[in-house]
Amino acid sequence: MQIIRQPKVYDVCIVGSGAGGGMAANVLCQAGADVVMLEAGGMWDAAKDSKMSAWAYDSPRRGAPTLAKPFGEFDGAIGGWDLEGEPYTMAPGTTFDWFRARMLGGRTNHWGRISLRFGPDDFKHRSLDGLGDDWPIAYDDLKPYYDKLDTLVGIFGSNEGLPNEPDGIFQPPPKPRCYEHLIKRACDRLKITCIPSRMSILTRPLNGRPACHYCGQCGRGCATHSNFSSPSVLLPPALATGRLRIIPNAMAREVMTDDSGLATGVSYVDTRDRRDYEVRARIVVLAASACESARLLLNSSSRASEGLANSSGVVGRYLTDSTGLSVSGYIPALADGVPHNEDGIGGMHLYVPWWLDNKALDFPRGYHIELGGGRHAPSFGVLGGIERINGVGGYGKQLKDDYRRYYGATVTFSGRGEMIPNEDSFCEIDPRIVDRYGIPVLRFHFKFSDHEIQQAKHMQETFRQIIGEMGGTPLTPMPPREQGYGLANGGRIIHEVGTTRMGDDPSSTVVNKYCQAHDVKNLFIADGGPFVSNADKNVTWTILALAMRTGEYIAEQRRQLAI
Repeated sequence: MQIIRQPKVYDVCIVGSGAGGGMAANVLCQAGADVVMLEAGGMWDAAKDSKMSAWAYDSPRRGAPTLAKPFGEFDGAIGGWDLEGEPYTMAPGTTFDWFRARMLGGRTNHWGRISLRFGPDDFKHRSLDGLGDDWPIAYDDLKPYYDKLDTLVGIFGSNEGLPNEPDGIFQPPPKPRCYEHLIKRACDRLKITCIPSRMSILTRPLNGRPACHYCGQCGRGCATHSNFSSPSVLLPPALATGRLRIIPNAMAREVMTDDSGLATGVSYVDTRDRRDYEVRARIVVLAASACESARLLLNSSSRASEGLANSSGVVGRYLTDSTGLSVSGYIPALADGVPHNEDGIGGMHLYVPWWLDNKALDFPRGYHIELGGGRHAPSFGVLGGIERINGVGGYGKQLKDDYRRYYGATVTFSGRGEMIPNEDSFCEIDPRIVDRYGIPVLRFHFKFSDHEIQQAKHMQETFRQIIGEMGGTPLTPMPPREQGYGLANGGRIIHEVGTTRMGDDPSSTVVNKYCQAHDVKNLFIADGGPFVSNADKNVTWTILALAMRTGEYIAEQRRQLAI
C-alpha cells in the first residue's frame, strides 16, 4: 500500500470536528498551535447548506427520511445507523445501533442541544453506592470549564439550587407553552420537579450571534447560528487565526508511531479517490466519537498487537449509552384547541431533572424526563393511538373534523437515564470484516443489566402516572419485562461513552485525568471515550468542558516544552 506523505509537520492533528474536536481546535489555535483537522465527511455551513425554512412540499419526497438522513430529508444530520459501505457487526445475542455522522461538525449539527452539567455526585458514585468507578476528577475540577463554556457558547436556563443539577451562567429561558403549563401543574401535584430546560440556544445575542427567532427548526441546522454547533461557534474563531487546516472526506485509518512509541501523525483514506495519505504532527488528538476513536486505536497495531495505548486492555471496554424510552398520551383538555401562538425553540421549554433518592428505590441511578407535545404534525404512532382510543378515521368531513379536534391533544414523555458500565458491554475489532476502505470494522457486545431494566419500569410507570394526573390516557400499553419495559436498543439514544476511560491507574484505564494516554504521552482523547460514567444527563456539555480542559493542558505543556 502506497501512502502519500505530506511534508509539513503540524503541531497538532485532530481527528474529528464535532464537540470535542471543534473545542480542541478552538483552544489550541488561539493558543498559537498550527493544527490540521481530519473529518471523515464533507464540509457543512448551516448558513448555506441548511434547509431551515424549507417546506415539506419543497421536496417530492415531502421531507421523508432516508438511510443517510434518518431524521428527515431536511434535517441537519448527514450520517446514520446504517451507512453504505461502512458496516459494523454484533456478537450473537447483541443488539446495538451505532450512529455515525459524516459531515463537518458531526453530531453537533442535529442534536437536541440539551446542555446539562454533570453534578458532584456523578463523579463519585462508587463512593456513594459502591457501583461502577469514581472519576479521577471532581465537579470542582470541571466547574471553571463549564462556566467558560456557558459564556462562550450561550445557554438558557434557571438557577434552581438543586444539589446534583448544578446551576450555570444562564440566559433567560423561553416561556412555557400551553401543554407545558399543564404538565408542570400535574408534576407539581405529584411532587415531581419540573423546571425550565437548559439548552445551548441563544435567547439573547452573544458574541456576534443573534438570538433565536423561534422558527422551531433547530435540528435542520441554524442559518443564523443562534444555536450551538461546532461549525457555527467553535471552528470560525479557529479558522480566523489562520492556523487551522481542515481536510474533509478523510477517513482515519491508523495513528502512526515511531520506534519510541510516540505518535507521529495519522494515516487516512481520501473517500473520493480511495488513496491513502498521511499527515504528520507532534501531537495527536482523537475526537472521532467514543467508538470511532476506540476503533482507530485498536487498528493502530503496527508495533503493538493489542492496539495503540492499550497496554491495560481497556480500549473499547465499559461501553455505555443512556437508557431511553418514550410514552405518549391523549389529553382531552387539549382537544378542540384554539389555534394559538406556540413560538419557541425547536424543543422543550421545560424538563424534569432526577427528583428522587435512589436509596428508596429498586434501581441505583436516575433519569431525567424530556417533554414533547403541541400543535405540530403528530407521528403516525401517535395518530394510531388516538385512532385506537377515539375511533378517529374514515373519509371526508368527519376525518377532517376529527383531525382538527385532536390536533395538538397529545403529550410525550421521554426518559434518559444512567447506565452503569458492565463488563458485557464493549466493542472490539471484527477479525473478518472490513469496510469499503479496507479498514477493519467494530464488533459490538452490549447488555443492559437489571439496574437499567428496573429503571425503565419506573420510567413507564411515572410517565403514565403524569398522563393520568393530566386527565389523559396513554396511547400504548405497558410493555412487559421480557421487552425491557420498552427500553430502546443500546446506541439508539446516541450517547455512547466510556471506551477509553480515564483514571490514575495505567493498568486499568486508558488516559489520565487530562485525557492524555498513559502509554503515549503525545496522544489525547477529546470525545466521550474518557467518561468513567454516563450520568442521567446528556453528555455533550461535559464532552465540551473536558475538551476545553484538555486543550488548555496541551497548550500549557507545549509552552513548557513537555510534549
